[in-house]
Amino acid sequence: MRVTRKSLIRIAKETAQERAYNDPDIIAAYLTGSLLNVEPMLGGTADIDLVFVYKNLPAKPREFVKLTVDFHLDISRRTRDEFKSPRELRGDPWLGYEIYDPILLYEREKFFDFVQASLRAGIDFEKPELMLQRCRKMLSHGREIWMDLSEIEGAAGPREVRKYMKSLFHAINSVAELSGPPIHERRLLLEFPARAEEAQKPGLAVGAYGLIGANRIDADKVKSWLADWKAAFSVASENKKVDLRIHDCRLNYYEKAIKAMLEGETPLAALWPLLHTWTLSAEVLQGDHLQFWQKACGELGLLGDGFTERVQGLDQFNDEIEATLDEIATANGLETPSGI
Repeated sequence: MRVTRKSLIRIAKETAQERAYNDPDIIAAYLTGSLLNVEPMLGGTADIDLVFVYKNLPAKPREFVKLTVDFHLDISRRTRDEFKSPRELRGDPWLGYEIYDPILLYEREKFFDFVQASLRAGIDFEKPELMLQRCRKMLSHGREIWMDLSEIEGAAGPREVRKYMKSLFHAINSVAELSGPPIHERRLLLEFPARAEEAQKPGLAVGAYGLIGANRIDADKVKSWLADWKAAFSVASENKKVDLRIHDCRLNYYEKAIKAMLEGETPLAALWPLLHTWTLSAEVLQGDHLQFWQKACGELGLLGDGFTERVQGLDQFNDEIEATLDEIATANGLETPSGI
């Protein structure tokens, strides 16, 4: 069966209508994520990012539904209360972009029209003051995670590496949002160099690759880890305590994207989705599966003394981003905060 962006959007609409028909608590549904782009496929795979808005708090905040081995639904659930102050959403680095320009699939009570109109009213969403507000919120979140890391005593493990990557993820996206929406995990290092270039700070892309350890390995090394990564993912997906993103229907979604990047122009961009999902898996693993992850992280300089150095480097990376945001504020005649 030939799968296209058009056919995936049709599935999204049908899913939204069916679920809303059977659940009167759903007041809106919209499509976000990669399907908003002209070319959503990566390695011949894609997910359908659906957001359902409920009157009341739903039992499950997120759900994955397999369609084929290469395609699945990624359903997020929100409540109406999250949209109470639409104008405040302009400064939200995640929800602001999510609601600004999605594809509306279903609406009850004209909920969506009101929220989006209020979000867009009066002031340009992309004006420097709002853009910087979103970027600084993103950077601040990353800083808070970094503060926790800086106080860690003892040896780092999967939990600490996960937090480190989450902090770096927010730092990277605080730059990415200078020129568009945040970049999600599969494409993070693939798309970040262009965003850093747009910010006239190409060195930040080099820094991001270095902070994840990409300067210590090559594509062949990443390829040599694939079998161990895949085994860890498969085993961890059967554990009820693992992160929701380690779901069996998402294995091809990650694996084919990783392999496609490894054969592309920037092969080490594959390191982020591989290491991120491997680390989430490692949190619930032991024995050989955990040791293989530890060995890979050791080679990347993310364990032992290397982890302390990486945390220090992340602090410097955050400082450089903060200075960049202050420069932009000054150039636009905006107030520069004393700190984040």
